[in-house]
Amino acid sequence: MPNILPSLIQAVSNTINDHADEVAELDRAIGDGDHVINLQRGIAALQAIETELGELEWTPALMKTGMTLMSTMGGASGSLFGTLFLSMSKAAKDKSLNTATWTDIFHQGVESVKQRGKADLGEKTMLDTLIPVANRLREDSTNGTEFNQLLKNASEQAIIGMASTKELIATKGRASFLGERAIGHIDAGARTSQLIICTICDVLAQQNN
Repeated sequence: MPNILPSLIQAVSNTINDHADEVAELDRAIGDGDHVINLQRGIAALQAIETELGELEWTPALMKTGMTLMSTMGGASGSLFGTLFLSMSKAAKDKSLNTATWTDIFHQGVESVKQRGKADLGEKTMLDTLIPVANRLREDSTNGTEFNQLLKNASEQAIIGMASTKELIATKGRASFLGERAIGHIDAGARTSQLIICTICDVLAQQNN
């Protein structure tokens, strides 16, 4: 049962709120400036149903999470975050859930985001965080890496992926119109994706101790 979801949602909310000014500044530099507001709106909508989410099985909980984010966040990020969870819900159906299957479920979710956003690694988007994390999780799971070390590796990979966007030229979204002027700025979606992943990994590691 996903009874850990309320704790995860609260932790993510706290992290995003703590970094809201920083993310807004990043987004104003090369984006529309509304990314963090949209994300906070989506998280607040999840907080409103967190008890219900915690009582569902994983497949419907992920489905409801995705639908809620898609309908409340707005903008491109709402569609992409929504797609991530909706795809994970489909991938989780009828599976015995363990570390190996979860890493595969997340990987499939990220693949769906790639297709939905028509983007890939190196285009200065949230995928520069998500793709390396998905790949590292799958690799560590295949190699039988101990759970807390797997989480630590995922967090470190998220930070590396996020930081890599600083020197990239954007090819998607509003930032793509800036050309080389976008270099020197971290992508806001990559930053929030990294913050969310690191927060979730921290909570899971604490629960596992």
